[in-house]
Order: sequence, then C-alpha cells, then structure tokens
Amino acid sequence: MTTTTLQARALTPTFTVNDIKKSLEFYKNLGFAVAEEWKQEGQLRGVMLEAGGASMGLSQDDFSKGRDRMKGVGVRLHLETVQDVEALARQAKAAGVKLDGEPGPLPWGPIGFSVTDPDGFKLTISKPE
Repeated sequence: MTTTTLQARALTPTFTVNDIKKSLEFYKNLGFAVAEEWKQEGQLRGVMLEAGGASMGLSQDDFSKGRDRMKGVGVRLHLETVQDVEALARQAKAAGVKLDGEPGPLPWGPIGFSVTDPDGFKLTISKPE
C-alpha cells in the first residue's frame, strides 16, 4: 500500500473560550486583528484573528460540557516574527497584557516572550536568530 504525506496549506487553531469579549480584547492587545466575526441572535459567537500570515479562531463556549471545565491545559502556540520582540512585549504590556516573563533568550535559542490568555492557553512569540 502506498501512503501519501498530507500537504496542508494552513492550520488554524480555534480556542473555545469562557468569555469571547475578554479573550478578543486580550488578543487585540497582543497585536492580532479581527478578520471575521460570527454572531448569533446579535451575540458574538466567534471570531477569526490574523497576525501577519498566521490566523487563529476564538469561539464562545456554550457550556454544554460544564462551566468549570479546564481549558488551555497542555496547549501552547509558538508564533515566529521578524519584528522586534522586545518592542512587541512593551506594546503588549502597555495595552494591559501580563507577560509570563520578560523577553529574553529561549532555551532553543531565539529571543522571545510568553503570555497566557484568559483561559490558560499559552503563546510564545519569538524572533528566529
């Protein structure tokens, strides 16, 4: 049997969040832009966010699996940029985003910083050497 390797063109993670407005504000303060919004009966239910060539989605939890279920455990997104990550970190902090640590060398080499969103999802933003 011959197997073919998947040739994906994009991968767009989507996080289910407790409070979509709070999460949206967090990601906008981090520098993401809103590409699309989905509303149901006038209520925001989902958004597609963009940051350069990267995209991700947020969807409002309907709490059908319980209001206290854990989110974000074991999930980290790594974003690479050619931008000055120290300037990005200062901009995020000025907008009210709490950094998990100041920008600095990451264990695998590049300079970067990490943040945790309101639901516990972690993001590391770095600039390759």
